[in-house]
Amino acid sequence: MKTIYKSLLGVSAAAIVAAATLTPAIVTAWGDSANGRPSYTIAEINAGKLGDTITFNSISDGAIGDEKNFVGAKLSSDTGKVWNANEINVKDGETYTIRLYVHNNSPKGTDAVAENVKTTFSLPTTVSKSHTIIGYIDSSNATPNRYWDEVVLKSDDNFYIEYVKGSAKYTNSEMGAVSLPDEVITSGALVGYTQLDGKIPGCYQYDGEATIQVKVHASVSAKLTKQVRIKGTKDWSEVVEAKVGDEIEYRIEYQNLLADKVTDVMIRDILPTNVEYVADSTYVYNYNHKDGVKLSSNDITTTGVNIGDYESKGNAIVVFAGKVVDKTMVCGKNQLVNWANSTVSGAVVAKDDASVMVNKTCDTPVTPDEPVTPDEPVTPDEPAKPDTPTETPSVIVKTGPGTIVTGAVGAGSVVTALGYYIASRKKLM
Repeated sequence: MKTIYKSLLGVSAAAIVAAATLTPAIVTAWGDSANGRPSYTIAEINAGKLGDTITFNSISDGAIGDEKNFVGAKLSSDTGKVWNANEINVKDGETYTIRLYVHNNSPKGTDAVAENVKTTFSLPTTVSKSHTIIGYIDSSNATPNRYWDEVVLKSDDNFYIEYVKGSAKYTNSEMGAVSLPDEVITSGALVGYTQLDGKIPGCYQYDGEATIQVKVHASVSAKLTKQVRIKGTKDWSEVVEAKVGDEIEYRIEYQNLLADKVTDVMIRDILPTNVEYVADSTYVYNYNHKDGVKLSSNDITTTGVNIGDYESKGNAIVVFAGKVVDKTMVCGKNQLVNWANSTVSGAVVAKDDASVMVNKTCDTPVTPDEPVTPDEPVTPDEPAKPDTPTETPSVIVKTGPGTIVTGAVGAGSVVTALGYYIASRKKLM
């Protein structure tokens, strides 16, 4: 079936609603797997310039202007049809809709069906004043077979973005708005015309749009405090002097500074080369576990551990042990720095560090002015099991989570000694 493209005045109302308008019309950061596909006017496509080729988003005078600029953003509360195609200024606490326009440009309709059409959104997970969101279209029989474009979210202050779970949708004239799986922000999600089967015929009546929502959070969304001490001593500090063979304890305190509840808070500690994690030494203290709960996970220094959900001002303390070893120490002063990160929805929301100072004595005298050599953090091996913490840390009792979840145990596992239910969630930060 061959469908001739009409002028924009003849495009169906449903197609116009799906496409809306992108502004400004300047194409900046688009790309494809062909290193730059050609553009076509509607007149050129009607004259047969595409031939039998199936291609996406290559019309220069299409329903959204230049289709190569196919990713846009706007406030979710904005009911207008105008999208910011290149960049948008954002505000803390606001939710934004990100749109990815999908159009098989072939004029041959159901005689030119694109197969395995998939859309993907790539979201940044850092804290910055500017974040680039990239949208991808893939199709197994299109030329090129991959297309991308981007939109930039900007602010005068540092912020991070959170994907709104369950917000992904695909909208066209046949199905209306249907839900897409949350995998659209990871491995991608199939779209389609009559169903989400990856099949999209050519021409405007079959076009559509994939959308997701993201929420903007200021970077001061959480506070993280990291401290260290020699095991068996009382006081915590940011720096402690130790010697090889000493066992040390780290204390990480997290607090949610947002006005809203946050879910699935992850804590990870990155140990330096010359400190080894002591197996089975991780404890969490919070509102529901004031005496502490021992985690069956040893993932605090690898993938991190999920410590649950926290209301506004809710806090938690994570304590674990390490042992000072000599793998790469130099003669003289060695500063063993390790960092702790807290993440929400994959984005780092706060971090802090603590140091262990080790003075290594060698046969060769060391020049007094020799600079301190910092240690590079790596994931350590796990040595023998330790004793339980020598002191229960104090906790500011505030609204906290209902459960503590670890990043390593399987679903339905139980912390036997305390009888607490442990849910599972393993996630890299």
